[in-house]
Amino acid sequence: MEGTPAPRHVVVVGGGIAGLAAALYLRRGATREIRITVLEGAPRIGGKLHVSEVAGLEVDAGAEAMLARRPEGKELAGLAGMDDMLVYPGTTHASILSRGALRTLPKGQVMGVPSDLAALAASRVLSPGGLARVALDRILPPTTVTTDVSVAAYIRARVGGEVVDRLVEPLLGGVYAGRSEMLSLQATMPQIAAIARTERSLTQAVGDVVAAVPKDAGPVFTTLKNGMGSLPEAVAKASGADVRTGVTVRELVRIPGGWRLVTGPTRDEEIIEADAVVLAVPATAAARLLRREVPGAAAELAGIEYASMAIATLAYPRDAFPVPPSGSGYLVPPVERRPVKAATFSTIKWPHLAEADPGVVVVRCSMGRLGEEHVLQRDDAELVAIAVSEMADVTGVRAFPIDTRITRWGGSLPQYNVGHLGRVARIRVATSIQPGLAVCGAAYDGVGVPACAATARTAAAQILDHLAASEPRAAAGAANDPKG
Repeated sequence: MEGTPAPRHVVVVGGGIAGLAAALYLRRGATREIRITVLEGAPRIGGKLHVSEVAGLEVDAGAEAMLARRPEGKELAGLAGMDDMLVYPGTTHASILSRGALRTLPKGQVMGVPSDLAALAASRVLSPGGLARVALDRILPPTTVTTDVSVAAYIRARVGGEVVDRLVEPLLGGVYAGRSEMLSLQATMPQIAAIARTERSLTQAVGDVVAAVPKDAGPVFTTLKNGMGSLPEAVAKASGADVRTGVTVRELVRIPGGWRLVTGPTRDEEIIEADAVVLAVPATAAARLLRREVPGAAAELAGIEYASMAIATLAYPRDAFPVPPSGSGYLVPPVERRPVKAATFSTIKWPHLAEADPGVVVVRCSMGRLGEEHVLQRDDAELVAIAVSEMADVTGVRAFPIDTRITRWGGSLPQYNVGHLGRVARIRVATSIQPGLAVCGAAYDGVGVPACAATARTAAAQILDHLAASEPRAAAGAANDPKG
């Protein structure tokens, strides 16, 4: 139609779940037609959400679940038409491999911080001396915390080192693959940080937090029947975006009215122009792209460290176990000095997998923490052997798996070290003054799917506000013309 302006063009750099979610929120929030392009450097979309076959079962190779009590993840699945695919764990009973034996994760804890001393004693995770030290929390004077500190610094001061080493470390390690001596209390454990600012007794305040959870709160986690790895394709389809894989963005340059993106090899580069850009890539890549136009944000992003990990997925005949595994799995404290940091009994945790083949037990063994890169330098066969040895030692299984898979996630988990929230605030201030630029992803406010979806929604809203404020005058005039 003559006089109708061309659709505005938004480019999303990064085809992980945050970038795809941003594309979907852009599409749903736009008040008039926009063109959305998603550029992903890898051969596939989805980032750490990926599913592949093991022993004939579709098993996640990356993140296998998302928080159910935080709404953004389930809402994203609903927008992608996957409401009816959400399923929940058959068991949430988990253990800690502590002092050489599997021990029940004590009830009444929040990210490893205990509140019920009787349950803690019954679990036998701590030594008698460690248990006695926890009890001192109720009589010690307040530990004043006015600035961000490490997780270990505050929790050790209140309840002792054994709680940090044998409960907090393995739980945090399962999320960040990091170290409590470095991780930010405010960024990784906000409930505990709030307690640190206002309460005297940590264990008593954690008890109040536990008691405040409604009895009908529902499961903590959820997944999709075809695996979390099935979510990215559904979100991409629902977004209606032009999704291009194998396209690496090398430069991002501010131009009048928008942005220029340079992609492809130097001898065959492609120029893409956009009215607005969403950067949904890891911090290292974002720092590289912003170095020219937003050097302050680039410097802050470059300071975010990343940890690597690998997952060995093993499929066994069910009758190979002398006693079938029970519970959802177990965590391993670093002080145990074992290469496997966690094991999930996937076909026990997720009934839909067991129903697909009742004769198979699938186990996922996670390896690698920050500073343990030497573990991951071994080849796939060695990592399989480590995982098989772990299962033999812990469960007594003697048969070799009928199928295995090694998945490596190099530099995939951002470390929310002390001062992280301030760093993120500075990044957002620096990028917000650049018209038509927003950032989102796991580097900022949380590493799970709901947190990534939340950052994507915020980024999309910023871009849509910019597009609305910068509508061409011809379009604004047409909108005000009573003749239409």
